[in-house]
Amino acid sequence: MRLMKNIWFVVIPFLALACIDELDIDSIKEDGQSTSLVVEATFTNEMITQKVYLSRSDFRLDLETDTVYNPYIPLGNRPVDSVVMEEGATVRVLGSNGTTFLFTEGQSGFYFSNEPFALQMGVDYTLEITTSGGTDYASDPIAVQGTSEVTNVYAERAISNSGVEGVAIYVDSDPKLGDSEYYRYTYSETYKIISPYWVPSDFVLTDYDNSVFPPIYDLAVVEREIQNQTCYNTISSNTIDVLSMAGNPSGGITKHMVRFISKDNFIISHRYSILVQQQVQSPEAFSFYEVLKSFSQSDSPFSQVQPGAIYANVHRSDGSDENVFGYVEAVGVSEQRLFFDYEDFFPDEELPPFVFDCNFQSAKLYNEPTQDPCPQGLLERINAGIVSYYSPYDESLVPNASCPGPYVFVPKICGDCTLLGSNIKPDFWEE
Repeated sequence: MRLMKNIWFVVIPFLALACIDELDIDSIKEDGQSTSLVVEATFTNEMITQKVYLSRSDFRLDLETDTVYNPYIPLGNRPVDSVVMEEGATVRVLGSNGTTFLFTEGQSGFYFSNEPFALQMGVDYTLEITTSGGTDYASDPIAVQGTSEVTNVYAERAISNSGVEGVAIYVDSDPKLGDSEYYRYTYSETYKIISPYWVPSDFVLTDYDNSVFPPIYDLAVVEREIQNQTCYNTISSNTIDVLSMAGNPSGGITKHMVRFISKDNFIISHRYSILVQQQVQSPEAFSFYEVLKSFSQSDSPFSQVQPGAIYANVHRSDGSDENVFGYVEAVGVSEQRLFFDYEDFFPDEELPPFVFDCNFQSAKLYNEPTQDPCPQGLLERINAGIVSYYSPYDESLVPNASCPGPYVFVPKICGDCTLLGSNIKPDFWEE
């Protein structure tokens, strides 16, 4: 539910009001408004380290993002999403069979079970939270409703409903135990990244001092010490995918599409993997996600919202009337991983374009301290960490360079894959 942050922080605080036709954004005020606890937890029947996320609703409109690469801004200097995390809480899960599982805060607002555990069918569980301020909260009892086994995850070349050619990823499954009527699908996808203009050497700038003119510096082109030609990036699904088999609980699921990727999407350029997880939900959890999905797909989530549509199953333990947002659920899970290459579906076709429009550049090492018409000097760009070396100056590579210098270079993202992922190959990766 991390994907629904803007909906949690902006839409949900107003669901308890009367019916809303249109909400004037300017009417949202910080003064006199208290933030509410947001609880996010999906406990499973897997023997894993279980997780709980705690944060606070925010009346600010969170419009910051770090997802757009700017070749003129050093990595780490761009704005990032702001979330008010709930720190210092005491978290535990109690089972009706007498079991207790304690959690410890890892990073801010992220709580992890002290030991791996798996939910057992036939047992009711309750999440209990005590904030650093001493306020107690508890969830409604939750239980695993049933299990269903994913029997196949596969991909096919396909055309989307909007006429886009690409790859569709499907899942088949068969119900096993208990009541398996309501499903939610999530996935994490991992893809290989190969820097299109990587070369085995790069700039090394030392003893740089531009407080004087000409600047003092020691510039060399040396062999790279870090492998940054091939990287891997993993991202989680950011949509809500729910499926009802109500009225046919014994029927299997066939060819349910969980992902469609355009053939022009660079994430499938070299090699792609997806881990699809199927979760068997309770009717209440299914209803919650159905409503949340309708909000996320609305062009205007503030129009025609009906109150009471979303039910939070966490409350103040003392019975006080306080809005708590989020949902805690128990699910039976099954998952399967798939790998494929671009050529498996589009043989002999040109690979999708790289995520950034790379181009060769050249510039003087430094500019005059007065009005200099030349673009930013190379030393400044190297010092800021925004370029990668490509070659000595070659007019054929940069025929229109206004102020050429001794080197040809590219935006760093084009020669260093670590701006897009990790250079450590995942343990599960297969070539």
